[in-house]
Amino acid sequence: MTPERAKAETAKSQETKVRLLEGALRTLTEQGIAKASARTVAAAAGVNQALVFYHFGSVDELLAAACRYGAENSVARHRSRLASVASLSELLAVGRRIHEEERAGGHVALLGQLLAGAQTHAALGPATAAGLELWIAEIEQVLRRVLATTPFGEFTDPAGLARALAASFVGIELYEGVDGAGAHAALDALEQLGALVAALEELGPVAQRAVRHHLRRTNRR
Repeated sequence: MTPERAKAETAKSQETKVRLLEGALRTLTEQGIAKASARTVAAAAGVNQALVFYHFGSVDELLAAACRYGAENSVARHRSRLASVASLSELLAVGRRIHEEERAGGHVALLGQLLAGAQTHAALGPATAAGLELWIAEIEQVLRRVLATTPFGEFTDPAGLARALAASFVGIELYEGVDGAGAHAALDALEQLGALVAALEELGPVAQRAVRHHLRRTNRR
């Protein structure tokens, strides 16, 4: 095989894998985890179902790879917006807008299907967790940056707080399916919390020293 032919074959193989990954994501979003089979995914991808097993070995491995692929693409779409966030209140506001955009794109429904499927598909659990870790890592970077110059910088755990925020949004996403108004109220409450933090961040130097003193005294108890 010539180098040119080998290169073309590699490109074709990669294109097929991407079509299968995107087909798997469409199947999960539109039909649910229960309907995710080699046949339905291959139909969504427009390829022969034997290629599911050729490229991924099993349907579960394909779904796990699709989970990681989808998370990587979602995080990449919003990375520049997160990098421009300048405060905790802004992070919560941006998080809400991202949530609304992801829901409109079907990605919230997809996450629900992945979390449900993780209970019965062994490969999906680690893959879903790895996808969430990508979000958590991005949020943690923002928190380390925006909290460093506030009275809360030395009293917060950015890694733990990033997980708490991610868990809150995941919970809201699942809750939204059964109580849309309640999920909306929860998002409002998070933004109100952000506004309270912003008010503290705007205090003058004397007031900020008082806040730090109070927090240090509280932490020693």
